[in-house]
Amino acid sequence: MSIILNWPTCSIDFANAFVQATNPKTTYMKIPLGFRGSTKNTVLKLLKSLYGHNLAPRLFFNLLFKSLTTLNFIQSLYEKCLWYRDNIFIIIFVDDCGISAKTEALIDELIADLEEMGFKLTKESTFAEFLGIQYTKIDSNHVHLTQEGLIKKILEAAGLTNNNPNKLPASKDPLGIDPDGKPFNEKWNYPSFIGMLLYLSTNTRPDIAFAVSQVARFTHNPKLSHGMAVKMIVRYLKGTISKGTIVKKASSLQLDCFCDADFAGLYSQDPHTSLSSAKSRGAYIIKLSGCPLIWKSQLIPTICLSTAESEYYALSQSMRVLLPIRSTLIEMINNISFPSHLKVFNNQITTTTHEDNTSANYINRNPT
Repeated sequence: MSIILNWPTCSIDFANAFVQATNPKTTYMKIPLGFRGSTKNTVLKLLKSLYGHNLAPRLFFNLLFKSLTTLNFIQSLYEKCLWYRDNIFIIIFVDDCGISAKTEALIDELIADLEEMGFKLTKESTFAEFLGIQYTKIDSNHVHLTQEGLIKKILEAAGLTNNNPNKLPASKDPLGIDPDGKPFNEKWNYPSFIGMLLYLSTNTRPDIAFAVSQVARFTHNPKLSHGMAVKMIVRYLKGTISKGTIVKKASSLQLDCFCDADFAGLYSQDPHTSLSSAKSRGAYIIKLSGCPLIWKSQLIPTICLSTAESEYYALSQSMRVLLPIRSTLIEMINNISFPSHLKVFNNQITTTTHEDNTSANYINRNPT
């Protein structure tokens, strides 16, 4: 939204955030190791909140939320860590805040107000990098989101830094349980690898979402074939290390949801005695003004008895994600000043769901 609005951004970090909140309850703690009290039974009474105290996070957030309300910010109905005020909005994550505003002066004014209220914080630069995700400005209209550092770490851990790249992240055949396959014998830790790949696939790389979802099924009992499938993803990443998601400005706000499903896609891949042999896979991708916003590929937990059922399930799952996003965007339109060049009609977001199954569409449109 900041890119679409062309608003500057910055992040702020609260120094020892939890300690900044006052502890309202009478709480005592033992003296830390290495210190002595006047007697053997000396304890300390907490005046402030403390890291490790079970109420510490809540006390800090109550303090911060109360302060933002005093500054005339409005809390989102759909995302409790999102706050609005005319020409500025904030997203809060633990002890950090991301701020976007119409001008830098508005950001500086907000920081000054928080400091005047007693908060100790540090203003950091714009979002050039956050949680390992790099934001590179291609030009005034495009930003490239990449995770090269994480991909390099994956390549080194797998020992594939000098190997040839692969053109595809997965083979055309579904990845099965392989009960009689050779055991996994790689030096790297399979679950740890899956964790890194999941973080990559859910943030900047929708192109590997399906492949990663397949290998993630086997963290409890990986086989040699599953390790080879992971290596295939890694070799594909080597050839696309600098690639990611490109976010661009838009002249209108539009949400598009594309969903799809197969029917019993693991039939003949997994043993007939296995429940998963009858499982179908559903997937969706949601785009905001043409840019990928959120995506998912996963096995449907229930057994679908027809293509129509699996398609309708995927449609239902995607709508549960799409509708809150749409509501949040409409709420944003009503709470901050949108520029005139952005086409927003009657404070509504044009939303289209793309479904290619005739039966699922019929069920969807049937009001009974």
